[in-house]
Amino acid sequence: MHRALPLSFTGVIFTLALFLTLMMWIALFSYSAVPVSAGEAVGAIFSFDPQQMAHVVVRELRLPRVLEAAVVGSSLAGAGCLMQALTRNPLASPSLFGVNAGAALGMALVTTLFISQSMISSSLAAMVGGFGAWTLVMTLGGAWKMGSERGQLILAGIAISALCSALTKASVILAEDQAIAVMSWLAGSFAHVDWPTLKTSCLLLAPTSLAALLITPKINLLAMGDERVKSLGVNLTRLRILIALIVLILVSISVSAVGAIAFVGLIVPHMARMLVGFDYRRILPVAMLVGALLTISADILSRAVSFPTETPAGAVLALIGAPCFLYLVRNKQ
Repeated sequence: MHRALPLSFTGVIFTLALFLTLMMWIALFSYSAVPVSAGEAVGAIFSFDPQQMAHVVVRELRLPRVLEAAVVGSSLAGAGCLMQALTRNPLASPSLFGVNAGAALGMALVTTLFISQSMISSSLAAMVGGFGAWTLVMTLGGAWKMGSERGQLILAGIAISALCSALTKASVILAEDQAIAVMSWLAGSFAHVDWPTLKTSCLLLAPTSLAALLITPKINLLAMGDERVKSLGVNLTRLRILIALIVLILVSISVSAVGAIAFVGLIVPHMARMLVGFDYRRILPVAMLVGALLTISADILSRAVSFPTETPAGAVLALIGAPCFLYLVRNKQ
């Protein structure tokens, strides 16, 4: 069990917001092929001059990228919190339970095979793929049965994730002309993000994240067990369906925008619980801030590893997340 540090909720929120603002500022000017100073990064936002190349780089390339990283990081962290609350399993996450892999499969099929993008959008394809994968995991893992074992659910998630990954690779092989683009997208990167991508993400992720924050009092009830929750007059089925829909929207839109970003939804909720305890009214907003901070930091590291070329941010997060996952499994968290 994690033990919360003796920190006030307000102090944690203020500190995280301060660090997040600092990292966003650093991300605007660090490791740029076109030299950008810290002052020019601020000037590009508050006194934009289209005649200055540094201002154009910050405003048109760096700013949407940084904001998208923050939005995606907070969304995936929030989805991880909701999944852990829904399944009462601290190892639950979109990547481990097949949602990421299913969403990636849906995107790959739309991009590479005979399915026309005029018939189905990439976001909808990701949502359908994520829903299908998660449904299989929850069914095979017996998540809706009383007394189901945590190990069974994890094994089901690993199996379905492997299946979806194999099908995704097969679709890439069958469409070699799209292979480079799809593999680059599957690695997870913020390099291609522009203002239209950010606008689409915010229009869908912002209200969904707000909905997640509004239902946190009911999410706390899930830890009490099914029978006690029903005795309080809560419609447990409707609550579970609502949480599942929120998770699917958060994950599928994030994956369709920047590719498969793993481990954020697994490790960030544990970090939030260490800071503020076990009340989801506090865990969820803290996790969203930590998730945004983590993805922005990973984006900076992805540029620093092999500058001036870039390493996918998804690979950086995997290097961070894999040891954390092993630690959680070893300690039976």
